[in-house]
Amino acid sequence: MSHISRRAFIAASTAFAGSLLMSGLARGQSTPESAFLQAEVDSGALPPVAERLPVNPLVITPLERAGQQGGDWQHALVGGGSLSMLVRYQGYEPLVRFDPEWTGVIPNVAESYEVSADSTEYTIKLREGHKWSDGQPYTTADIQFWYDAYFTDEQTNLGPQSFWAVDGEKAVLEVIDETTFKVRFAGPNGFFLQQLAWAQNDQLTRCPKHYLEQFHIRYNPDADKLAQEAGMESWIALFQREVGFQDDNTFFQNANRPTLNAWYFTEAPGQNTEISVAVRNPFYFKVDTQGTQLPYFDRVVYQMVADPEVLLLKTLQGEIDLMDQYIATPANRPTLFDGMESGDYGFYTLRETAANVMVFQLNLNHTDATKNELFNTVEFRQAMSLAVDRQALIDAVFIGQGSPAQASIIEGDPLYNERLAKDFTEFDPARANEMLDAIVPEKDGEGYRLDKEGRRLSIIFEIDQSRTTFLDMFELAIPMFRQVGLDVQMRTMDRSLWEERVRRGRAFDATAHQFGANSGLAAMLDARYFVPLNANSLYAPGWSLYFTQPDNPDSIEPPPAVKAQQDLYRELTGTGDAARQQEIMAQILENAADLFMTFGVSLPADGYGIVKNDMVNVMQSMPNSFGWPTPGPARPEQFFKG
Repeated sequence: MSHISRRAFIAASTAFAGSLLMSGLARGQSTPESAFLQAEVDSGALPPVAERLPVNPLVITPLERAGQQGGDWQHALVGGGSLSMLVRYQGYEPLVRFDPEWTGVIPNVAESYEVSADSTEYTIKLREGHKWSDGQPYTTADIQFWYDAYFTDEQTNLGPQSFWAVDGEKAVLEVIDETTFKVRFAGPNGFFLQQLAWAQNDQLTRCPKHYLEQFHIRYNPDADKLAQEAGMESWIALFQREVGFQDDNTFFQNANRPTLNAWYFTEAPGQNTEISVAVRNPFYFKVDTQGTQLPYFDRVVYQMVADPEVLLLKTLQGEIDLMDQYIATPANRPTLFDGMESGDYGFYTLRETAANVMVFQLNLNHTDATKNELFNTVEFRQAMSLAVDRQALIDAVFIGQGSPAQASIIEGDPLYNERLAKDFTEFDPARANEMLDAIVPEKDGEGYRLDKEGRRLSIIFEIDQSRTTFLDMFELAIPMFRQVGLDVQMRTMDRSLWEERVRRGRAFDATAHQFGANSGLAAMLDARYFVPLNANSLYAPGWSLYFTQPDNPDSIEPPPAVKAQQDLYRELTGTGDAARQQEIMAQILENAADLFMTFGVSLPADGYGIVKNDMVNVMQSMPNSFGWPTPGPARPEQFFKG
């Protein structure tokens, strides 16, 4: 993401918001009705479209041309376990959002916003007449409910979003009227808007009071009874499940839950083993420049496929309209290229923003004391890094595209740190053996090293089986680790089990993942490999919890150097001064090179996705990130077939 001055950022955002308001469609202006919804309007089950829209709908200028409503977006979900991919396709609707080029933040659900000069006060205005998908009003009452029933409620809060606090003091919410509220911080919070725009930080647009209050004892004295009927021990557990902030599976599998998204599920994932169906939201708050209510597609139809190989076959057969996750691998590219004509699709470019193609992550908070001590020995991690022939992995898995690098910042960015990027990336098994001999010198009869308890030093990397490039890299890397006496193994599993074992577990040895960010402001917002700060810092779940909830009994106080790193990150997010942000982030990256908490393979080359030839308004090049949840900010609501 390009870095722009705070003053320019606010000015540009305000100008954009103003232009939208001036071009907004007033109630009563001619607005075509969806044929998909016409019968419900005719029967009186739905009001006319002009009455379903906010007073000031968000006007979207289509990328290529205005389209027509109707038809299905043919899609797929792989594995059936985690539904986190859905935030990319139909779940990215925060108050403010990243623009399609990822150059700044613009209004979205919010009509406008103002920021105080010292970044301590944010005034946000919602759209008058905005409604949830069931027709109930979306107002500041929903914001207040989130604040009271979840954010400041010690019984229900599953983990505060750290950007909602400064120096441990939570923000104060002040509701002005039905559409306007203020958020006040004890000190500067320079990244608050950008964090609101980050994927899955959208709790303020996912908390319908009129639906959720039935599950909270403060609003419904019979909430415990509802919990018992649902087979749960208390209203707290039921409310936490229904809120769905910690688990996208729960959030998207609930077809009864009102939403602000462009589509909502009528046949949710899990209800059917073959397909899931989401239909257009009659109360969606966006229109195109001709006054047509978005989205254009009436339905999104997800085929539930078992694995990436099945997805590849369906793509070649022309059954998938747009996709990149799980399928657009370097190994698949020749096959997909050869199938373009028969599958009636082309390619789009993904500008890769990830910090690495794959990051090896030992569990630095392991429940096994011996492994914990060993994994926390920095020389042990450095030796493992030296044992990896990265160029061999790059040549075999990525067709030679890339160069050896740790999880780091891309060269050419002002934050680039050569030591962070390149230290211990050389393939040097002799040096790796020498370092390991000083740490774990004893070996068994087969040449495998023994830990201090005399056990064979086995390290099991638990991997999401849908990440086929990871599997390919590990097939090559395992013999490299064994060459230096480490009994490294790979255990593959469905994504849902991986989430349980790794993201929410403590007893695993190690894992591998990707993402993070490799440049500028994006790296500041997603510094997962440089600072243990959230559930994405898979190498240190306890330290990460300490960053957000130091009083949580499951948190683990980090060693001084890591605590200092977390303190620096708090300082980074606490300032609105761009120059100071750069300075602090540079120090964080320098410290990360010393800490060497993880090790990677290569910075990623640009990727690709496939798109059917009749899909219109799809960007030909877009950033590839989870924080900018590709293709969400490219506005899937304006995609159509023409």
